[in-house]
Amino acid sequence: MTAAIYAGRAGWKTLLIDPMGGGGQPSMADMIYNYPGFPNGIGGPELMDLMARQAKAFGVKIEYEEVIRITQEAQDSGASGEAGLKVSTGDAEYTARAVVYAAGTLPRKLGVSGEEKYLAKGISFCATCDGALFRDKVVAVVGGGDSALSEAVFLTQFAKEVLLIHRRDEYRAGAANVKLVDQNPKIKQLKSTVVESVRGDEVLTGISVRDLRTGEVRDLEVQGLFLYVGWMPNVEPVRHLVETDEYGYVLTNEDMSTKTPGLFVAGDVRRKPLRQITTAVGDGAVAVWSAEKYLLERG
Repeated sequence: MTAAIYAGRAGWKTLLIDPMGGGGQPSMADMIYNYPGFPNGIGGPELMDLMARQAKAFGVKIEYEEVIRITQEAQDSGASGEAGLKVSTGDAEYTARAVVYAAGTLPRKLGVSGEEKYLAKGISFCATCDGALFRDKVVAVVGGGDSALSEAVFLTQFAKEVLLIHRRDEYRAGAANVKLVDQNPKIKQLKSTVVESVRGDEVLTGISVRDLRTGEVRDLEVQGLFLYVGWMPNVEPVRHLVETDEYGYVLTNEDMSTKTPGLFVAGDVRRKPLRQITTAVGDGAVAVWSAEKYLLERG
């Protein structure tokens, strides 16, 4: 979103392609407390809506589509005649002399029996999006980081009971979120526990969990299962155009350029030590600055 804002404000013809309109992970967060300028925090969807409005004010066009693949064209329309890029979605194809790829990460799945069958049928990766669908029901949250704990607390607004399942004895989350979980009577904590399988009929009705300390397997009735067990780089559309590290994250230069001329990569999809909204914003600004320099040098 930042890249689109900077490109639009600089006067470039700018198209933002994203099935969520550029919202990404922040749009799935109930509240964001570490983004500068909002001392009381701001809702993730609200922050992303403000950014989208800002981008549109600078002439950015938004297409709600998923990018399937980016390829090199024979030549671009510039004076140099260098290769341009073609962006393919499920519905259309777009050509550009420069592309900023900032597709972020995808939620990691558990890889257990029955999981694929109940995706979007009780299994969700976004409590903010789907929490209200589980009013007065029992739901489980899997994970031990800040996202898992904060979303477990958020779900208590709707659910009758929230089961917080974590494979370790201690959470990775910060002390503030741990305290909120400990103080919430609607959250039942299942530590040193893993999900073995999920079951249901047309929709999810339950899960089987195993206690890692005793080996005991239990069946639990839940109507919702929210997964916060990590992320994977959304690199597939550009994998053939970039170099990646052993985890699949894109290797970029300091200016966000890649081995493919005209392709710049920003945000969580690239290798970096810290993945936060603030660092993604900085990446986006640098990527557009570099893309503009690239275009101006080639006429």
